[in-house]
Amino acid sequence: MYRKISDSWLKHWDFILLDLIVLQAAYVLSCLIWNGQNPYQNELYLNMALIICLADICTTFFTEGYKGIMRRGYLQEFKAVFRHMCWILFLQIAYLFLSKRSSEFSRMVLIGYVILGVLFLYGGRVLWKRFLLRKGKLVYSKRSVLLVTNSARAERVAATVLNHTFNEIEVPGIVLVDKDDLVGTRIHGLEIVATFSEILDYIQTRWVDGILLSVSRDIHLPQNFVADCVEMGVTVHEELTMESANTKNQRLDRVGGFIVLSTNIRIATQKQMFMKRALDICGGLVGMLGTGIITLFLAPAIYLASPGPIFFSQMRVGKNGRKFKIYKFRSMYMDAEERKKELMEKNEMQGFMFKMDADPRIIGSGPDGTRHGLGWFIRKTSLDEFPQFWNVLKGEMSLVGTRPPTVDEWEQYGHHHRARMATKPGLTGMWQVSGRSDITDFEEVVRLDKEYIENWSFGLDLRILFKTVLVVLRGSGSK
Repeated sequence: MYRKISDSWLKHWDFILLDLIVLQAAYVLSCLIWNGQNPYQNELYLNMALIICLADICTTFFTEGYKGIMRRGYLQEFKAVFRHMCWILFLQIAYLFLSKRSSEFSRMVLIGYVILGVLFLYGGRVLWKRFLLRKGKLVYSKRSVLLVTNSARAERVAATVLNHTFNEIEVPGIVLVDKDDLVGTRIHGLEIVATFSEILDYIQTRWVDGILLSVSRDIHLPQNFVADCVEMGVTVHEELTMESANTKNQRLDRVGGFIVLSTNIRIATQKQMFMKRALDICGGLVGMLGTGIITLFLAPAIYLASPGPIFFSQMRVGKNGRKFKIYKFRSMYMDAEERKKELMEKNEMQGFMFKMDADPRIIGSGPDGTRHGLGWFIRKTSLDEFPQFWNVLKGEMSLVGTRPPTVDEWEQYGHHHRARMATKPGLTGMWQVSGRSDITDFEEVVRLDKEYIENWSFGLDLRILFKTVLVVLRGSGSK
C-alpha cells in the first residue's frame, strides 16, 4: 500500500512526541524553580500540565507547524518554535481566564515556562534533526524510488531528486528509456542500473517502493507499462508535464522536488496508516509481554528436547523487497534448513512455499514425521510466532499483512507475485484465516493477499485479528 503524505502533522509523529516531552520538562522545571513544588501534586498545576498537552496537539493540528521541518534552517526553525509557543501560551491564558483561576497561578512560573519552553523546543528539534540527517532514518521509514527518464532529461531529473530527498528517499539508480548502451555509467553519482526492457525484472528482485517517471512528451512508453508496475505493487509517480494514464487509485503528490500523479494498487491516507501503526504498537507491546512469560516455560523445554538456540532467526523479504531478520521460537531440529533440500520433492504446496503434513524436521517427530512432541505443540498453538511481535514493534512487520517469503522463495517470484509484497508482512493475514496451512496452491495465496491489499481498511484488520484468535483456539489448519 502506498501512503499518501498529506497530513504533515502525522508524518512527523516523532517531532510531535518530542515536543510533548520537552514542554512537560520545561513546565516541571519552571514550577520547581519559581514555585518550589512538583506541579503534579497540585490540582490547578496538574490541570495546566494537561492543558499544555492539549494546546500543543491543537496547535499542531491546526497550524501545520511541522510542514517542511526537515528543510528549515536555524533561524526559520526558531521562528516556527516561537509561533508554536505563542499559540500554546494563548490557549493557556484562555483556560486561566475562563476558569477564573488566573489569580491563583504563579505568573513567574508562566513566564519561566515560556522561556524554557522556547529553548527546550528549539534545542530538541535541532538536535533531533541533526541526528536524523547524520544517522539517516530507519530503512523502514524511507522509500526506495527508481528514476525512469530519457537521456535528454536525466541530468536535470537526477539533480532535482538528489537535492530534494531530505533523507526520506533512497534512489537505487536510473533507467533510461531511450538508450541501452549506458548501463553501468553514472549521472550525478547515480548508476544507470538497467535498460528499459529489463526494468520489470530489475524491480522484481530489488527493494523498490516506486518509480519516478519523467520523460519528454515525444517519447511514447508501452501502453501497459504503468499497469504492469502497479500490478507488481510498485507506486508509479508520473511527472505532471507528462500525459498520464487514467486509472483508479491516483493521487497528487510531491516526490523528489516534482509534482507527480501517483498510481498504486491501493492508496491509504496517513491517518489510516497512523491507526494501523498504533494498533501494531499496542499489540506489539502486549505480545512482547506474553513472549517474555512464555519464554520462561518454553526455553528450558526446547533446550532439553533439542539442545541449541531457543530462538530461530532467518532472513525474510518484507515490503517491496526490504530484507529483515525474522524471529521465532525454535520448533525444528538444528539441521532443519539442510534437510529441507532433501524433502523438497515431498512439498505439498504448489508454488514457491514449502509445507509438509508430516515434517520429520519438527522437534519430537518420529522418523516418518509422526505429529507428536514439543515441536508440534508449539506449532499447533502458534507459540512459535510470538517473538515476531519484536519485528512488529521495530516496524518490519505488522499484526496483519502478508506472509514474508524467504529469500530463495522471493528470487523465484514472477512479476504478478510481487504484488503481495506491496504492504508490510504480517503475523496473520487473509489467507491464514481462510484455511491457514490447508491452502496448498500458492496462486490462491497470492489472490487472497492481493484481495487484502486492494480492500484494506482498519476494520478489515480487526476482523482478521478476531478470526485469527478463533482459528488458533480451534487449532484448525495449523501445520
